[in-house]
Amino acid sequence: MKMLRIPLLMMGLLLCSQGFAATAAQTAQQQKMTTCNAEAKTSGKTGDDRKAFMSTCLKAAPAANDAKTLTPQQQKMKDCNATAKTQALTGDARKTFMSTCLKK
Repeated sequence: MKMLRIPLLMMGLLLCSQGFAATAAQTAQQQKMTTCNAEAKTSGKTGDDRKAFMSTCLKAAPAANDAKTLTPQQQKMKDCNATAKTQALTGDARKTFMSTCLKK
């Protein structure tokens, strides 16, 4: 019976740690919800007006200081895409160009 306690304890700890990881991932959205709620409350919005405000507020892009910076690979992909677009490449020509551009 004592041997069964340790695995059960370990399973319980594992399940608890997964719950903490999930809440950490939600904090950005929860923060946005709190901010939008505060703005709606201070402006005195109610009913359908509040619903519309909350919808647009929650869909809004994050502020510039909250924006995610691109990794070097993502920046390279963005630059190569822009160059391919300006050259009007399509199909196999675009695929070949992108391959060589990303390998540089």
